[in-house]
Amino acid sequence: MWHIVRLSLLLASLCAHMSHGEEKQEGQKMGHVSVVIVGGTGDLAKKYLWRGFFQLYTKQISSGYTFSFYGGGLSPGDKGTATFFEILKGVNCSKELSLQRCALLKEQFLRLARYQQLKTIDDYQALCNDMEQQLQQEGMVETGRLFYLSVPAFSYADIADKINNSCRPSHGAWLRVVLEKPFGHDLTSAQILATQLGTSLTDKEMYRIDHYLGKQVVSKILQFRKENNKFLSPIWNKHHIDRVEIVLKETLDAKGRIPFYDQYGVIRDVLQNHLTEVMSLLTMKLPENLSNAKEVLRNKLRIFSVLQPLGKNRAVIGQYQAYNKEVQKELNKTKDYFSYTPTFAAVMVHIDMAQYEGVPIIVTSGKMLDERVGYARIVFKNDIFCVQNQNSMHCKPKQIVFYFGHGSLQYPAILVTKNLFKPSLKDSEWKNVTEHKDVSVLGLHISDYYILAAKEQREAYAELITQIFQGRKDSFISAENLLASWGLWSPLLNSLANIFPRIYPGGDDNGSLLDFYVRAKEISFASEAVVMSTPDQMGGMATDSFQVMQGKYRSNNMVSAWAEELVQRLAADLQVAAEAAVSEGGTFHLALSGGSSPLALFHRLSQHHYSFPWKNTHVWMVDERCVPLTESESNFYNLHEHLLQHIRIPYYNIHPMPVQLHQRLCVEEDGGALLYEREITQLVNSSSFHFVLLGVGYDYHTASLFPGGKLDGHGDRLVALTESPVKPHQRMSLTFRAINRARKVAVLVMGKGKHELVTQLSRVKDDLNKWPVTGVQPENGRLVWYIDYDALLG
Repeated sequence: MWHIVRLSLLLASLCAHMSHGEEKQEGQKMGHVSVVIVGGTGDLAKKYLWRGFFQLYTKQISSGYTFSFYGGGLSPGDKGTATFFEILKGVNCSKELSLQRCALLKEQFLRLARYQQLKTIDDYQALCNDMEQQLQQEGMVETGRLFYLSVPAFSYADIADKINNSCRPSHGAWLRVVLEKPFGHDLTSAQILATQLGTSLTDKEMYRIDHYLGKQVVSKILQFRKENNKFLSPIWNKHHIDRVEIVLKETLDAKGRIPFYDQYGVIRDVLQNHLTEVMSLLTMKLPENLSNAKEVLRNKLRIFSVLQPLGKNRAVIGQYQAYNKEVQKELNKTKDYFSYTPTFAAVMVHIDMAQYEGVPIIVTSGKMLDERVGYARIVFKNDIFCVQNQNSMHCKPKQIVFYFGHGSLQYPAILVTKNLFKPSLKDSEWKNVTEHKDVSVLGLHISDYYILAAKEQREAYAELITQIFQGRKDSFISAENLLASWGLWSPLLNSLANIFPRIYPGGDDNGSLLDFYVRAKEISFASEAVVMSTPDQMGGMATDSFQVMQGKYRSNNMVSAWAEELVQRLAADLQVAAEAAVSEGGTFHLALSGGSSPLALFHRLSQHHYSFPWKNTHVWMVDERCVPLTESESNFYNLHEHLLQHIRIPYYNIHPMPVQLHQRLCVEEDGGALLYEREITQLVNSSSFHFVLLGVGYDYHTASLFPGGKLDGHGDRLVALTESPVKPHQRMSLTFRAINRARKVAVLVMGKGKHELVTQLSRVKDDLNKWPVTGVQPENGRLVWYIDYDALLG
C-alpha cells in the first residue's frame, strides 16, 4: 500500500510544481518525515492538532517531502483505529484550496495515517520497526521524526525514555519532541521534570509549546515594535506609559476539566504561561535580528531577572459560585469540602529597571466572566488638557491594543489610537482596515483607531506546527525561561495557598464585584462581597460560608475576612469616617484601645494611608494600664511605637491618659480620671467620639471593663479607675457611658484562640457584669464587629 500512496503523493507533488511554477529551495534537505501524536485520539488532538498537521501536509506536499502520520493511544488497535479515523475525517482545508484539490489531499492524508497503540516499550519498538520497514521498502531517505506528546505532564519522562531507547532516528535525521503545558506545578516540580527529560532528550530536541505564541497578533508583537520603533522608542518608558494590561476573559466554566483544573487554577493555567509570555514580548529588549531564535530567547530571559517579587498583596483572587459544587461532583467530595482553587486572578507586576520604574503591569484572567476576549493594552499618559472640546481626539485616551480576538471586534488586530501615530507592518499577510462595523473597543469607538489585521485568520496550533517542522524555536519555551517563570510565580502561589478566593456569581451578574484598586504596589478589591449567612449560623459555620464578607452578629453589622484583608477594610473604614468628620466639622476624634489586636491596624495606617487627615485628628485612649507611659506595658507606649511616631500629627492632638500624677500611679485623690473626663468634655462635641475601637478579652472584657467590676455603678462618669484580674491590676478606662455616646464603635476580634469566645457571644444575652462586651450598645451611633475568619470559623 505504501508504494502506491507514495507514487500518488509524488504525482500530486509534480502536478503542484507544474501548476504553481514553484522551485525547490536551494540547500533544502528533502526526505521523509514521520509524525506521531501520542494521545492522538484525545480532545486537543481532535480539536486542533490533526487539523494543524493536515494543513502542514497540504503546504509541504509541493516541496518534495513525504509523510507518514501515526495516532498513538492507550486503546487496543481495533477500538483506537475507529476513533482515530473519525477524527481525521473532520479535518478541513484552508480557503485557498479548491474543493477538488482538497478532496484529493484529504484522501491521501487518510491513506498516510494509521493508529498505533502506545502503552509499553514493546509498542514503541513496534512503531519504530514500522517506520524503519517503510523507509526500506520505499527506498526513502529519512529527514526526521516528530513526536507530539498530547498527554498529561506526569507521563512525559516515561514516554521520552521510551522514545530515546527504542525510537530514535538514525543516519543524521532529526528528532523533535513537542511538550504541551503544564510544564510542572511549581518551580520544584518544573526543575524535576526538566532534569528527568534531560536524561532522554537534548534541549534542542524539545519544543515546549505555548499556543498563545502562535496567535497571529502575539506572534507580531516584536515585529510591530521593531518596525514602529521610531515612534515607540521615545514613548516606551515610565514617562509616557501609565499602565500595561494583559487580559484573558472567558465565559465558560471549568466543568468537565475539574480533575485537571482544581490542581492548577487560573494562575497556573493561564497567567504563568500565556500571559507571562505576552508580558515578556511587550517589555523585553528588542532583538537586533528577529529571526535569530537564540537572541530572542536570550532577551526574553533577561526580563525575568528584573521582575520584582510577587507577594499576596499584589494579587486578588476569586472563584465563581458554582465551582465548588462542580468540584464535589467530579472529584467525589463530600458536601462540606471546599476548594481554595481560584478561577479568577488579577496580579500586578513591576519591573525593576529605569525604563519601566513604577509602571504597573496588570495581568488578569478568569472564567465565568461577562465576555470572551483577550488583549494586551498599553495605556499612555495624556498630557493635554482640553478646556472646551472634551471630545477632541487630543483629549481621548492614548493606547495601543494587541487584540487577540473575540469580544466586540471579533477578529485579531493591532489597534493604535489616532492621537499617537499611524502604524505600519510590512507583512503581505496583514492589511490596514479602513471599513468596519459600528463597535467600540475598550472605551473608544473603532473609528478612533488605526487598525492592522491579518488578511486571513489562522489557528495558533497550525502556525506553531509549521515552525516545529521548520526547526524554529523562537516561539517556544526554553528550559531557562520556564524555570525563570516558575521562579516568579511559585512564591505568589505559595502565599495564596490558604487565601479564600472571593465568590462571584458569574457572567453579567458579577457587576462590579471583581473590580479592584491599584494603589502604589498593592492591589485590592474595590468593594466588599455580599453576605449569605444568618446570625444563628455563627456558632458552627460550614466551610461553604467562607463566601461571607459582611453580615449580622448579635443583631449588629459584621465584617469578616482573612486577617490581612480585615485589617485593610477596617483601616479603609476608619479613613472614610475621618474624612467625613473633617468635612462636616473640621475635626475627627478617634479613641483607640490597647492590646495586641490593633497593632496590625496601626501598621496599616502608618504604611499605606498617606492621605489620612492626621492634622485634623485627635487621638484618645480607650484604656490604659497604670504604669509609666515610657514602659512597654503601657498602651500609649505601643500606640506611639507602632503608629504615632510614623505619622505627621500635631503633638497637641495626642491625648494620653493621665495615669501618673505627682509621681504616683492612678491614685484616686490625684483625680486623673476626672482630669481626662474634663478634657474630653471640653474638646469633644457632646463628649461623642466619632470612632471608638475596642477589642474583646478571653474573659469577655472590653476596654478595661472587667467581669464583676460593678460596671453599672459608673453612672454618668465618662472615665473611671478599674481593677484587672491580672497584673498590672490598676487601670484607667472609658466607661460604657463614654463608649456608647460614640457615632461608631468597632469591635475587632482576631485569631483562632477567640473562636470559642465568638461562638459563646453569639448565644448569650446582654449582661455587662458577666460579659462586659455585651454592654457596648451605642445610643445614637452604630456598632460594627470586625471578626477574622480564624476567630469566626476556628
